[in-house]
Amino acid sequence: VAPGGGFAPHAHANMEILSIVLSGGLAHRDSIGTDGTIRAGEVQWMSAGHGIEHSEYNASDGEPVHFLQVWIQPDRVNAPPAYAQRAFDPGARRGRWQLLASPDGGDGSLAIRQQAWLRAVRLGAGETAAWPLDPARRYWLHMATGEAEAAGRGLVAGDAVGFVDESGALAVNGRGGDPAEILLFDLPN
Repeated sequence: VAPGGGFAPHAHANMEILSIVLSGGLAHRDSIGTDGTIRAGEVQWMSAGHGIEHSEYNASDGEPVHFLQVWIQPDRVNAPPAYAQRAFDPGARRGRWQLLASPDGGDGSLAIRQQAWLRAVRLGAGETAAWPLDPARRYWLHMATGEAEAAGRGLVAGDAVGFVDESGALAVNGRGGDPAEILLFDLPN
């Protein structure tokens, strides 16, 4: 989002919304009283529940904000809206998967209302991280930044690969100069 730009107040219902700031700052305000800024390295969870109105703007008048917003259907409908935000140390995921969101908030992750897990890894060139795939689950691998190789495919920022009915270990290999930020969504079937 360009400096000074953003999204005017708008409403959502029955959706788990994760905002992952990659650079800059994202100003957030909502109808349940939350008002603050999400910075690079932080993840925000907003459960729209039975209905919430919110706005998001670039927190800077001079620098862009780059963020990903992920929507996951909740495992229940019309729950009360809820909000949480957490900072995660990108260095803690260098070469290993770091849990960002989960159904129970385990390992310091954000608790979401779905049997879904979001993990992130940061890989430099030549570094590898693997994750076991369960054929009873679905997976979505998303390249947030950088370059990597997974499942025999070269991937760059913005690319993604889905896995359904697959087992074995998913190996992700870092490529390129800057470390790659990679997200892995572990989703119900």
